Amino acid sequence: MILRELLDGVDVISDYNGQIDIKGIKYDSRKVTSGDAFLCIKGFSVDGHRFAQEAVENGASVVIAQDDVAVDGAEVVMVRDTRIAMARIAANFYGHPSKDFVLIGVTGTNGKTTVTNIIRWVLRNLGYSVGLIGTINIAMDDEEIPSIHTTPESVDLQRIFKEMKDRGAHYVVMEVSSHSLALHRVDQCDFDVAVFTNLTQDHLDFHKTMEEYMKAKMRLFKMTKKSIVNVDDDYSDFFVQQANKPLYTYGINGGDFRARNVVMTNGVEFDLYHSGFITPIKFPIPGKFSVYNALAAIATLSALGFPVPNIAESLSTFPGVKGRCELVNCGTPYKVVIDYAHTPDGLENILKSVREFTINRLIVVFGCGGDRDKAKRPKMGEIAIRYADYTIITTDNPRSEDPQAIISDILKGINGNEDKYKVIVDRKEAIKYALGMAKEGDVVLLAGKGHETYQILRDKTIPFDEREIVKSIVGGKNV
Repeated sequence: MILRELLDGVDVISDYNGQIDIKGIKYDSRKVTSGDAFLCIKGFSVDGHRFAQEAVENGASVVIAQDDVAVDGAEVVMVRDTRIAMARIAANFYGHPSKDFVLIGVTGTNGKTTVTNIIRWVLRNLGYSVGLIGTINIAMDDEEIPSIHTTPESVDLQRIFKEMKDRGAHYVVMEVSSHSLALHRVDQCDFDVAVFTNLTQDHLDFHKTMEEYMKAKMRLFKMTKKSIVNVDDDYSDFFVQQANKPLYTYGINGGDFRARNVVMTNGVEFDLYHSGFITPIKFPIPGKFSVYNALAAIATLSALGFPVPNIAESLSTFPGVKGRCELVNCGTPYKVVIDYAHTPDGLENILKSVREFTINRLIVVFGCGGDRDKAKRPKMGEIAIRYADYTIITTDNPRSEDPQAIISDILKGINGNEDKYKVIVDRKEAIKYALGMAKEGDVVLLAGKGHETYQILRDKTIPFDEREIVKSIVGGKNV
């Protein structure tokens, strides 16, 4: 593609030679090859403008920047904002692929992964080719690769869209993080449906306030043709008022798609009320949050024109999602559940849900991530003590923080209760202790890491798959 076509619609503020042939676009100077355009992006800790000359030495023929750069041997194009420009440039380069399939975006603090996977499951059961982009993986039909970000950078996202389009995707369903919205990663995406699950405290290290966090989420609803909103959420009124129409709502207390007569079994059962009809729904994942996840998927698929009875049939066979209320099959008289809950609301939801099938004691092992919102730590400590019979406080992904300092923040929410908790800094040892104290009828909940198979420490990332750790401990092997 020639440079003039690549920059179509971009806010360029300098003169340039529009006839230069561009072979690729990169934002990492180490990955630049001959004939690429290099975009100088300001990251959280690194400014890409510093690596402009390195990109040229690696073969970049064009450098696109928002700040002055001094380079030899390449055309420099100045733009107003390189993040905004990158989204447009990526869409131009890959031919705006999201216009060629139905794109569904799901945002919210909790539930994104499960809702996107439910939608994918139902659509595949109905015979469609479906792409998925999310926290755990990127998938196209039966093929899956691990994800790096919940929502990829715009260049990577548009490339993935192009690959999915070329492989015949009818639908693509993706998690849309607040970071991706604030950082313009999903600009130029042609969303057909946007879904709001809920909003609770998270990511305030980045957004600073709940209002800014909410505003980031709301951007998605200005970019879509249809909107789906959970009206039971405390922030739903803002989304209802601002969302593009047509608007479809869901909830237990109200909504166009409403769950009544909810019964907790090994999963959940409820009657779906919609447009004067009542449809019995069976969903195999336990917990009140599963009712909301199922409703979000039903409302989305119905808005796309699928009959509710067909949706309900597929819901009943949903296999679940790795690390989301996942029961570990380890042959013990007690149950072990792994869940990704890493926010106050997420931890409260999973504890309440697990309590519903706990015969004796509920034992929880959890920590909080380092270099993340510190305000949620004491809240999670208070929630764990309130809902669990016994709590073991440990590390999560401490990153650059001192694990003991993170635990000290958690302990601020516990207010005594010394007989109800224990601190074990090493997470593997904490799991071992929990399994050692568990008896028949107990449930051990390992909260926070979910699908992750690693632990991020100050100076390294180590393998850490809680499923394998549990099975090793139960089997008496060294771990």
